[in-house]
Amino acid sequence: MGRGETIADTARVLSRYVDGIMYRAFKHENVRELARNASVPVINGLDDREHPCQTVSDLFTIQERKAPLDGLKLAYVGDGNNVCNSLLLGSATVGMDMTAACPAGYEPDPELLREARQIAKDRGATIEVAHDPHSAVRGADVIYTDVWVSMGQEREKEEREKIFRPYQVNTKLLDHAKPDAVVMHCLPAHRGLEITDEVMDGPRSIVFDQAENRLHAQKAILARFLAGV
Repeated sequence: MGRGETIADTARVLSRYVDGIMYRAFKHENVRELARNASVPVINGLDDREHPCQTVSDLFTIQERKAPLDGLKLAYVGDGNNVCNSLLLGSATVGMDMTAACPAGYEPDPELLREARQIAKDRGATIEVAHDPHSAVRGADVIYTDVWVSMGQEREKEEREKIFRPYQVNTKLLDHAKPDAVVMHCLPAHRGLEITDEVMDGPRSIVFDQAENRLHAQKAILARFLAGV
């Protein structure tokens, strides 16, 4: 995208060919530009700021196990990345409490955090950011983690792995959550870094249910946005 022609021109051309566009982008602004210039629905498949489709399938997976969603607590442990940002907005929207435990300097996007808190206020939920992972998971129904090094951050790999080491989701961390808390990861996982084999393959993991539900959630998103085409 944007290599041989402008994103705006690509949007206009694709709109002549297809009924909808799903775009996985490096930059959030590129998704917005595509959507501004397309005459068909544009679905954000992922960008550096948000990952909304992932959150839809995550909330669906949690609902399967622990419905209703309102009143539950989700603890996100790790980097305040695009997955974390969208989980904040999604949790707030469904009235689910959420605490994001991130190292100092790696917190979620401040603008989206403010938006999530405003939504949560109207839904009777709470959105918090903390630096201590053990306190963050206390009383949690769901513990969620993601990779420490995302696309485009490969040069920071060694430094990030050192900084995030205390944020590993392991059995010791799970001891601070509710006894029936479940564990999630959006995959692919770096086993032995953000999550241990023991947890990911253990009885409290719903990681692979979560992976399956991406298929069903994306079908629902397509059905919703292409219904009027």
